[in-house]
Amino acid sequence: MPPRLKLTAITLDCPDPRALAAFYQQATGLDIDAKSGDDFVGLIGEGGLFIGLQRVDDYQAPSWPDQRVPQQLHLDFAVDDLDEAEALVLRLGATKPEIQPGGDRWRVFVDPAGHPFCLARS
Repeated sequence: MPPRLKLTAITLDCPDPRALAAFYQQATGLDIDAKSGDDFVGLIGEGGLFIGLQRVDDYQAPSWPDQRVPQQLHLDFAVDDLDEAEALVLRLGATKPEIQPGGDRWRVFVDPAGHPFCLARS
């Protein structure tokens, strides 16, 4: 049986994570993760939902519906076996960038349309 990917987090790029977290926290009632900092703020919801907000230098907001600056986000998936899940997503058409900041904890991939996503040990 192929590995199952469980969506665990959605992360949004932004110029000011704390300000954007305050907006979403007030709008949704999600709790701010105590491990949050100036460059990354996490919001935690019921059932394990996690919304991450990460600082990006020279951030350009999406110009939706105009596509001059497309929408920006990436998905994080928890997996039991990182190697097996990597083989699956590569087989399905993902690519693995050379830069891998997660060490042995998570791996970054790019989907066939160019969107980054991460596989992390559950």
